[in-house]
This record gives sequence, structure tokens and C-alpha cells, in this order.
Amino acid sequence: MKRRAFSLSTATALAASTFGLALPHTAQAQAKKPVEGTDYLELDKRAPTEAAAGKVEVVEFFWYSCPHCNAFEPRLSAWLKNLPKDVAFRRVPVAFNTSFLPQQKLFYALEAMGKVEELQTRVFNAIHVEKQRLDRDDTIAAWALKQGLDKEKFQLAYNFTAPKKAQKATELQDAYKVSGVPALGIAGRYYTDGSLAQNMDRALQVTEYLVAEARKSK
Repeated sequence: MKRRAFSLSTATALAASTFGLALPHTAQAQAKKPVEGTDYLELDKRAPTEAAAGKVEVVEFFWYSCPHCNAFEPRLSAWLKNLPKDVAFRRVPVAFNTSFLPQQKLFYALEAMGKVEELQTRVFNAIHVEKQRLDRDDTIAAWALKQGLDKEKFQLAYNFTAPKKAQKATELQDAYKVSGVPALGIAGRYYTDGSLAQNMDRALQVTEYLVAEARKSK
């Protein structure tokens, strides 16, 4: 979903968006060598990374309410199963405006409780399949309780741990100049998304290419 769509109402933005998951135009388009400025962008100023020394960091920027992020999730999960040992992956929820903050805090509360792997797909399913409105503090708290999470521990993580991490997430989003989601940041140096790479399957291929490029300068 392109960032500019968020100046519209949510419903209109979802209907109008064409970001990120179109089928490839041709097999040749899938196989061609990625081109800087066309398939990906190199940052003017490096973004901060959290990967350990010797590892290449890959960041997925996402928004729980984005239909394209929801569609990309199973593809990303499959890709992560074959992640090289020298690649460190992390998810970063975006906030293109203040209405995104509750879902940012939801992710970081789940992360603090060690529940992301267990509940990430359930969050997407609740929003996109069950049509739940997980966009306010109260509805998110009620959903978390239904998942069997400890109420006090969740509230502590949501209200005290998550806001600081959400702020850093927004700063990283700005450092990468994220223009839409889903999107991928590589090594604090490169950025790609479905608009640049033509689709998110190819964005993963571009990411693999950029990981290899980053290895050369480690």
C-alpha cells in the first residue's frame, strides 16, 4: 500500500491501492539483474541496524491493516525458512500517521512477551478474515485477552515497553524513506518494495541480491 494513499479515508485507500503484489509481467522480468534506481534504492545516509557483527540485517516494514502485507505474510514466512545463517531478520511496523500507533504497540507488546511467531498470523486473520477492528487500545486489549495472554503482562508491555520501540520504528521507517508497505530494508543501505521491484516475489529476489552485495563489504 502506497504511503500517499493514507491521505484518503481507510476504506478508500484500501480500494484504491494497487501496491506490491501484482503478478510478474514476464519470466524475464523476474530473472533480470536488479538495477539501482529502478528495482531498489541505495540510501544517501545509512540507517541504523541491530544485527550482530558479521550479519546482514533484513527488515520488513509492514502494517497489520494493509491487505498487501496480509497477502505477503505467507510468502515471507516461506522465505524465512531458508534464511542464511549470516542474515538477521526483523519486522518493523510502520506509522504513516498517528492512527497506526495502536497496531505498532500491539506488535511490540507481542514481541516483548515472546508471542510474535505464535500470534502474527492470528492478528492478520482477525483483521482481514474476521473483520475485527484492531485499531484502538480497547479493542486490541480485548483481542489479546481472547488469545489467552496475561492481562497485566500485556498491558504493561503495551503501555510501557511498546511506545519507546514504536518511536524507534517510526524513526527507522523515516531513515529508510519507506514509501509504502510491505517493504524491505537491507543492511541499513538499501530499500526495495513491490512498486520498485514490480511485485513482492521479485522484491525478495532483489533482497537476496542486495544481501550478497552487502556481504562483499562486510
